[in-house]
Amino acid sequence: MTDPARPSPDTLLLEAQREGRGRLKVFLGASPGVGKTYDMLRAAQAAKASGVDVVVGIVETHGRRETQALLDGLEVLPRRTLDYRGRTLGELDTDALIARKPKLALIDELAHSNVPGSRHVKRWQDVEDVLAAGIDVLATLNVQHLESLNDVVLRITGVRVRETLPDTVLERADEIELVDLPPEELLRRLDEGKVYLGEQAQRAREGFFSRGNLTALRELAMRAAAERIDQQMLAYRQRHAVSEPWPARERLLVCVGGKAIDRSLIRNAARLADTRGIAWIAVHVIDSRAHRLPNEAKDRIAETLRLAEALGGEAVTIPGENVAAEVLGYARSRNVTQIVVGHSKPMRAGWRRRRSLAHALLRSGAPFDITVVPTRNDARDASNTRDPIAAERWRWQDHITGLALVTLATLVGLFVDRWIGLENLALLYLVAVLVSAVRAGPLPAVVTSVVAACSLDFFFTEPRYTLDLQRHEDVLTLIVFLIIAVLMGRLGGQLRSQMQALRKTARRNANLSDFARRVAGALGRDEVARIIAEHVQATLDLPCVAVIERPAEALRPAARRGIGPDYQFRETDRAAAHWCWDHRQPAGYSTQTLPTSQWLFVPMATAQRVVGLLGLHLHERRRPPSAGQRRLLDALADQAAVALERVMLSAEIGDQRVNSQGEELRAALLSSVSHDLRTPLASILGAATSLQTQNERLSADDRSALLDTVVEESERLNRFVQNLLDMTRLGYGRIEARREWCDLREIAGRARNRLRRELSGRDVPIDSAGDLPLAWCDPLLLEQALVNVIDNAAKYSPAGTPIEIALGAQAQWLLLRVRDHGPGVPAADREKIFDMFHRVQSQDHTAPGTGLGLAICRGLLAAQDGQVRALAPAEGRGAVIEMRLPRKTPPQVRDD
Repeated sequence: MTDPARPSPDTLLLEAQREGRGRLKVFLGASPGVGKTYDMLRAAQAAKASGVDVVVGIVETHGRRETQALLDGLEVLPRRTLDYRGRTLGELDTDALIARKPKLALIDELAHSNVPGSRHVKRWQDVEDVLAAGIDVLATLNVQHLESLNDVVLRITGVRVRETLPDTVLERADEIELVDLPPEELLRRLDEGKVYLGEQAQRAREGFFSRGNLTALRELAMRAAAERIDQQMLAYRQRHAVSEPWPARERLLVCVGGKAIDRSLIRNAARLADTRGIAWIAVHVIDSRAHRLPNEAKDRIAETLRLAEALGGEAVTIPGENVAAEVLGYARSRNVTQIVVGHSKPMRAGWRRRRSLAHALLRSGAPFDITVVPTRNDARDASNTRDPIAAERWRWQDHITGLALVTLATLVGLFVDRWIGLENLALLYLVAVLVSAVRAGPLPAVVTSVVAACSLDFFFTEPRYTLDLQRHEDVLTLIVFLIIAVLMGRLGGQLRSQMQALRKTARRNANLSDFARRVAGALGRDEVARIIAEHVQATLDLPCVAVIERPAEALRPAARRGIGPDYQFRETDRAAAHWCWDHRQPAGYSTQTLPTSQWLFVPMATAQRVVGLLGLHLHERRRPPSAGQRRLLDALADQAAVALERVMLSAEIGDQRVNSQGEELRAALLSSVSHDLRTPLASILGAATSLQTQNERLSADDRSALLDTVVEESERLNRFVQNLLDMTRLGYGRIEARREWCDLREIAGRARNRLRRELSGRDVPIDSAGDLPLAWCDPLLLEQALVNVIDNAAKYSPAGTPIEIALGAQAQWLLLRVRDHGPGVPAADREKIFDMFHRVQSQDHTAPGTGLGLAICRGLLAAQDGQVRALAPAEGRGAVIEMRLPRKTPPQVRDD
């Protein structure tokens, strides 16, 4: 505990962090219509009258004349307008307010949700930016908008409040002013039309604005304000090092130990706190000897602390050696007014070897009301009232070790005394006592110190080899030695206990760190569940299961350790797991819910949801987990919940990304189909209609031209549909290449002939090497791929410009290159043009098409182990699309 006479460093650091920030004052009300905005504007008018620069950021008057009148004379900042669903809405212009930088800003309705398109989702986030700019803020808030009270308000009013804000916003407020109005007065204002108007007022009167609802909300607002004021008072006391408690608000503290009487003490404290309507805390102090308590005492402490939480108290565990000092220090830090402590024996005013906690608290003279509850301690608990040091199990090995150390010190002392002649031989025995204390504990050290004193007297004190002491100085030396040896033994034993506790804590922290590292790298829920089960089983040495699906008809763990795959859970086990999942509370063995189950289930829950359960098989141990095990289990459950939540959120983000991409592809496909397929259909329909209605008036040339149009547009439509079908087949992997030996010149010639209409007016030469080898490919698929590339070149190059087709061979590849003389493909788009629906846009137009041609080309070539890529021309303008096929050696033909 920190020195109560010094200011709290944490509080001073918090104050330093607030330097340069604006101050936030919140006008808190129980419901709409109590006058929060009215009081805020009155405070603003008073500040302006005293010379403060005041600007109204945003204020909602809701048509109330009295409130509107208070805006006169105040500078009102224009709102930032946003279009949303065909309506123009006004929001707080945060940037303009920060640029204006007044001394004081008025921002109404702190929990308001901003219009989509604003910088922040919530208005309180805008207020954070304003405060960070050093501007003081006056704001309003209704208590039902606090996130922690959302479910409470729902149960009271039956209305789910959608606009909420974190409680930390109110906790960080520098000042809170409660705007209160009795329910009768508020209902009268509602009837007068000062809250809502018309039918809205009638609906409010029949629903939310009932007398019972308003009374309950009023109490919630008063409690919220009282808690915040209490926090401010505690912060002030810590900041100014006020050690004496201020009984502005009563708070009770009860001390918990390891005795059975503490359960009755907890019940007495709970009844006392409930009768007076005050908060209470159950405190247990862990010293260096706590780990040596018997398991029954540890279990009893854990049960007592859980009982305190079940009865509505706060359970706290603090470390320390001086129990009374730690309790008093914690009581001062929490502004406790009354301490309740149990005492099982009649108190004596005389000296006792080991004073009780009640006696130590009463003698401290602390300014607390200390209540000593007399409790009866029966024979069953006698073993638990002993000193843990005296209750240690006798281990003859430790005492043999102590005697061996004394013997070694004696031998060394005899050698030194004979050959060197030193006088302070008692130091050798002190070393032996200290080593015995560190290795064996305080009790063997005390025994060792007595034996060492006797050895020192027998071997090195005149007359030697007797226990008789003749000189007074020898008697004094031996007494001082014995006292020092006993003190060193006990201090060494305490040091040993502290070192053991530190090692245990360090080992657990290392285990938690290793567990956090492993789950941070896990990629799936099942992997996280496996890591959780392995770690819990290795740490607690108990059979463990991890459940990541809500238990239904059967309990199916995602991972299990310590039990076989054929293990059958009982119905009570499944019911305990189901209850734990639904209520976010431990259930099963050693709890108050379904204790007949053989398993203890602990929820792995985040603030939003339960993501899994941890189950421990405790039935065979016949005792509940200790307080340390429960704390460790809770820490593991919290870390596991965060890891599972991370994996689940990652999966949800991935699903949303896939859905988003699917929506984008679907929109692109619909856009392409609706535009590019409609164009040839319109041409076909127009030509056919002309032939049907005006056939007799058309000349033979006109009819032939119209028929050519029908044929050409049908072929164009057929190519579009074929592209869509090919893309679908590629997506499902249904295209199979039927390869044979082909001449690339013939394939290029057929592709050019299929596009004679699109290539009319262009020079399309085919340049090929004289020794061009045959290609091992599917001729139909390769021809379709080449058609798509040539068609794409025709679309993206000016009319009348040539399109060049070059055929060649390399060591491992056969090459087909198509070059146009258009604007070319930007370097950033040379890979993207092979994606579905991607189309390079020029400065003035976009070429018609579905954006599938080159994507299909890549798929058709991939089916034949080929590749396609876009290149920049060696010189001049244009684009080069290069298709490559693996070069194969044709089989030799034998002449028989």
